[in-house]
Amino acid sequence: MLIVFKSAASGDLITFEKNAKEMLDVLGKDRDDGKGIVTVAQLPAAIERLKQAIADDPARHTTLEDETPAAGDAGDGVSFYQRALPLLDMLERALKDATPVTWGV
Repeated sequence: MLIVFKSAASGDLITFEKNAKEMLDVLGKDRDDGKGIVTVAQLPAAIERLKQAIADDPARHTTLEDETPAAGDAGDGVSFYQRALPLLDMLERALKDATPVTWGV
């Protein structure tokens, strides 16, 4: 299943449900709610939380060679920080334009 984040400040961000739920946890939103909003007032805190989670992602501190999955590894080679950067960009643009970010609507 896919979850689409939307904001008038940028294009839609389409994510797999599993990855979106992980990011919603970081943002302090209910991962099981099928739709929601990050209001303009909530954007600064959401941006800081996501930035901290990106900084804390151990994969961010590895080299590209280290990120390549080993033979037989089921991982897709895409880390949290790589998946979260587009959402961070969307949140920052939304804050600049004073517009909310929604999903599932």
